[in-house]
Amino acid sequence: MHKILLTILLFCFSFTIHAQKYSAKEIDSMVIIANTTKLALEKLAIPESIKLMAVGDIMMATNFPNASYMPAEGTNPFEKVEGVLKEADILFGNVEGTLTDEGKNAKHCSDPSKCYSFRSPESYGQYLESTGFDVMSIANNHIGDFGSIGIKNTAKTLEKHNIAYAGIFAQESTIFEKNGITYGFCAFAPNKDCVKIHNLTNAKRIVEELKEKVDIIIVSFHGGAEGSDHTHVTRKTERFYGEDRGNVYLFAHTLIDAGADIILGHGPHVSRAFEVYNNKFIAYSLGNFCTYSRFNLSGIKGYAPIAEIDIDLEGNFIKGKLHSAKQIDEIYPFMDDQKRALKEIQKLTQEDFPESNLVFKEDGTFIQNKEN
Repeated sequence: MHKILLTILLFCFSFTIHAQKYSAKEIDSMVIIANTTKLALEKLAIPESIKLMAVGDIMMATNFPNASYMPAEGTNPFEKVEGVLKEADILFGNVEGTLTDEGKNAKHCSDPSKCYSFRSPESYGQYLESTGFDVMSIANNHIGDFGSIGIKNTAKTLEKHNIAYAGIFAQESTIFEKNGITYGFCAFAPNKDCVKIHNLTNAKRIVEELKEKVDIIIVSFHGGAEGSDHTHVTRKTERFYGEDRGNVYLFAHTLIDAGADIILGHGPHVSRAFEVYNNKFIAYSLGNFCTYSRFNLSGIKGYAPIAEIDIDLEGNFIKGKLHSAKQIDEIYPFMDDQKRALKEIQKLTQEDFPESNLVFKEDGTFIQNKEN
């Protein structure tokens, strides 16, 4: 390919110097040849498949209610897992909180120590960029923790670090390009500051509009009931603390029918099953991933799966690999030799979606057995 490119460059250089020797018709022919060759080269540069990696909730640190919840200065939250994450063509995560140096707590709490509002310094955006995050959801119940200025600064910080984002009213979707492929991304949640997971008509509209403009559509949702008692996908509307957390099964299937290529869920703070529906991949919850403090990480809530999904250029599922990481309170994620996230998601997938026929191997790879 490099030899072809060199030949084209030499041709263009020669054409520029000697253009006066040719007739207008000959010059037009040469321009057509050059443009055709350029397009062919661009096509050659596009990969045959895409390796997308996705993780769940990310709250790298919080200085609210005080600095005691901050790690040692200069600590890279992803240091122990970035070797895996950097293998992704596209890397996704959910910003569970805000990235802001301004703003007052927007929640009404009589005791700030029991008020779960998350404010990561804007400087922490550098870790997201250096690890390779391409796109992130900001649709969740913590994006409004520090009011409108917190939302604005979170968006500004992600933009500064060249990370695409969506999920708030000011940006319900986004389009970005990488390696010759154009991606559309949208995100949804049941919460007041976010594009609503309940409004399927609006969600379908967003996906259908993206479909006309992009090659691959990625959808994220923050939904489902929380905690160790809610690991299963019920296929019904889920409620938690009296709040409608959405019917995530209906939501995912509806948006794939509308044109989405991959659905990435988070919100329950535990891992949930995988599904392949109409050749499209769904992760119903990727749990906690990098939540430094103020999160309950006991038992399965400390599992931190990394979903690696290979799709073709039509967005169809090819194969996957589940990398098992783990968290302990105030210890950033690290790879788990016991592969607890893999075992949990394998079990839940077999129980909740046996019709997907996903077959997991001990090393975490999985494929769809289409013979059954």
